[in-house]
Amino acid sequence: MQAFLKGTSISTKPPLTKDRGVAASAGSSGENKKAKPVPWVEKYRPKCVDEVAFQEEVVAVLKKSLEGADLPNLLFYGPPGTGKTSTILAAARELFGGKPCPPFKIVILDEADSMTSAAQAALRRTMEKESKTTRFCLICNYVSRIIEPLTSRCSKFRFKPLSDKIQQQRLLDIAKKENVKISDEGIAYLVKVSEGDLRKAITFLQSATRLTGGKEITEKVITDIAGVIPAEKIDGVFAACQSGSFDKLEAVVKDLIDEGHAATQLVNQLHDVVVENNLSDKQKSIITEKLAEVDKCLADGADEHLQLISLCATVMQQLSQNC
Repeated sequence: MQAFLKGTSISTKPPLTKDRGVAASAGSSGENKKAKPVPWVEKYRPKCVDEVAFQEEVVAVLKKSLEGADLPNLLFYGPPGTGKTSTILAAARELFGGKPCPPFKIVILDEADSMTSAAQAALRRTMEKESKTTRFCLICNYVSRIIEPLTSRCSKFRFKPLSDKIQQQRLLDIAKKENVKISDEGIAYLVKVSEGDLRKAITFLQSATRLTGGKEITEKVITDIAGVIPAEKIDGVFAACQSGSFDKLEAVVKDLIDEGHAATQLVNQLHDVVVENNLSDKQKSIITEKLAEVDKCLADGADEHLQLISLCATVMQQLSQNC
């Protein structure tokens, strides 16, 4: 008590005995944490510069900044809310290879479409104020989610999906390096379900490899990983629609929902089947318009069972006209 009143600290830890010290040293020496697996998307991403040279350049930039030199030209901000902010590339007057920098800063905002409308409105004022000294690059997945005042001040550069040939070559290269057993048909099906997204295809490949445990990856495994509805299920829906029996149609829809299939996935796959089917243009237009309505309702949080029943009833009505 006297020590507490005098302000001195009293250690509550027990004294370190010889046995305890041996146990601690043994625990620290035997502690071997398992290395965290690296996602293949990051492992096989293309690198624009040598990794070591890049790190050395970043360190040099930070040193120059601390010594009072000009600030770096290129700033990169990660997705909003993550707090990831990093300085990239060279100091204000020199880039890699001694090439001169432009007389302005470049600010790159990744995942800009996840920003709220209020945050984008605040950014608009900043872009106007700093237009003479700064250029902004907004990277987004959906340009429709960027407010009009921002899009009107930017030049749009759209990137189309990768071709199937490029994706297949890249996936085969990764499968060879990782000793993954997968046939050419499996690679082709993997490219098909990824819909031109190479990052999604690599993620599916890695997940399928972990699921099979070294065995050959088949189309069924990829179907389970990607959440794709099997083709026979889609054919069953069409057969129920052609039967003209509402009770049979309702039973098929209920089975799809009970098996855990997503309604949005059914809408996407049903669209492809309708387009490829031998229907008249008028019938296809009516069904696709209903598909769009159902997709919007599902995005707004509508009941999946009721929306699928409504969609299949429209398909049944159009298919009955062919009979």
